[in-house]
Amino acid sequence: MKVVVFIMLLVFMTSSQAAPGLDVVTVAPVSDGGEKYTLSLQMLALMTVLTLLPAGLLMMTSFTRIIIVLSILRQALGTAQTPTTQTLIGLALFMTFFVMSPVLKDIYENAVSPYLDDQISVQQAIENGSQPLRNFMLQQTRESDIALFANISGSAEEDVTQVPMSVLVPSFITSELKTGFQIGFIIFLPFLIIDLVVASVLMSMGMMMLSPMIISLPFKIMLFVLVDGWTLVLGTLAASYY
Repeated sequence: MKVVVFIMLLVFMTSSQAAPGLDVVTVAPVSDGGEKYTLSLQMLALMTVLTLLPAGLLMMTSFTRIIIVLSILRQALGTAQTPTTQTLIGLALFMTFFVMSPVLKDIYENAVSPYLDDQISVQQAIENGSQPLRNFMLQQTRESDIALFANISGSAEEDVTQVPMSVLVPSFITSELKTGFQIGFIIFLPFLIIDLVVASVLMSMGMMMLSPMIISLPFKIMLFVLVDGWTLVLGTLAASYY
């Protein structure tokens, strides 16, 4: 699992040192006792890893929590497809890069940069690079979720920091889903109150055929703009990881 984090960078690194060739697989020894492959095999590995990157982004970063909160916010506003799904995904991606920037910086300093300088091996680079991401997930994962999946898998550990990635990743996703829905519930409440007030007023006036959503929508948008809602929501999401 942790190899997914680094394999894309490592394929590009090793490809610059490999000898060109037309064979599908050509193995040549290197000074440190390892092996290097031709460009053909490296490109095959790269294309394979690219299919796993979306799953890795969803499983091991802050993307899940952010996109859930933004989707619930759009439903609470009642603006249908505004902002568009593409806009929300793009915003969630850049927020993910912002939140994960300390982790990415740590990975670069402890794994990528030493590997480029030939100070550590590929295996050591993968190990060094996976540790910051592992620490990030542990900090955001509830111990109850870790205990649940550890008991199911039969790999219970006394120290939660020693749990395998096969247990940590689903535990992290479950915790992110819980936290995302909790934040979304808190955001939804003010807009729900506005809908209830507008519906009660319309009912008291006998305007039962008029949809309350049509009347409440401008008030919800006005409230969201007046309190600088986007800044509050995105700032809260970013701060929830620190």
